[in-house]
Amino acid sequence: MRTTQLTDDLSVSAIGLGCSSMSHGYGPANRDDEESVAVIREAVELGIDLFDTADVYGPYTNERLLQRALATHGGEVTIATKCGLIAGPDGRFRRNGRPDHLRAACEGSLRRLGVEAIDLYQLHRVDPAVPLAETWGALGELVTEGKVRALGISHATVEELDLVHTLFPVAAVQYELSVWATACLGDVLPWTRRHGVGFLAFAPLGRGFLSGHVDHAALGEGDSRNRDPRFSPDAMTANRWIVQGLREISERHGATPAQVAIAWVLAQGDNVAPIPGTRNRRWLRENATAVDLVLTPDDLRDIGALPPPVGEMSWDQIRIETTTGQRP
Repeated sequence: MRTTQLTDDLSVSAIGLGCSSMSHGYGPANRDDEESVAVIREAVELGIDLFDTADVYGPYTNERLLQRALATHGGEVTIATKCGLIAGPDGRFRRNGRPDHLRAACEGSLRRLGVEAIDLYQLHRVDPAVPLAETWGALGELVTEGKVRALGISHATVEELDLVHTLFPVAAVQYELSVWATACLGDVLPWTRRHGVGFLAFAPLGRGFLSGHVDHAALGEGDSRNRDPRFSPDAMTANRWIVQGLREISERHGATPAQVAIAWVLAQGDNVAPIPGTRNRRWLRENATAVDLVLTPDDLRDIGALPPPVGEMSWDQIRIETTTGQRP
């Protein structure tokens, strides 16, 4: 596994592992902690050393799962976790960027992960009810105190990135990026390049859809994709053309649509590290070997010509309340 230089001081495997689906998001029916532990440990064997989680996944159970799986690999891997969201009783997330909450959240994550310092601590979402300078200043204090090694932020605007980067350096920006989610290509990704900041691309497989292995019938009760318009029955039928395009390209290389989708994300910049998630060792191995797939200019042109996805609502609109900094 080759590495990606996120910043001068932070190098990680070119492909990481997003761990949220092991404990959160896709419903409880197929949740299997033993298999998830096996997936995480095999990822280490494959050379993956970047593991992304958050306190809200579960909530809290995903961080404990990582601690259990990585207990014998202390210091060998980079653990990225997040703060600033609270899971409400209605299943939605609420933002909380208050300094007192973030400090308590950090202590909880340190305890659950079983580490002395968090390698990359990310603000999950900006809380509009709290001045961003206060939120980011509190996170910077955690670095100064040695509880956190580097800071990241997820789904921030360029204006927000400009502000926080002047207060305390941003090591990585996390954003959804895939063949069917390209909103960040025009502004956020170029910002990271200009400032020497890493980019963590979550959902590079379109929450599984771009692999070609997901249909609407497979979405069980409690699966958050039921609230994503891209996964409505009509939209999924229309969006099959995107998967078919990836499949045609994959056949040129003896690869799979999933590997092409991940290779496309890797091709977006030397500072980009995709973090596909999986609960299955077979898909883990398939995802990891995408690092060796180099797409040609013709491949990239053909992917750029694929139709845009049907389904317009953003994930933020579906999952996260945007007007409250209060506890549920």
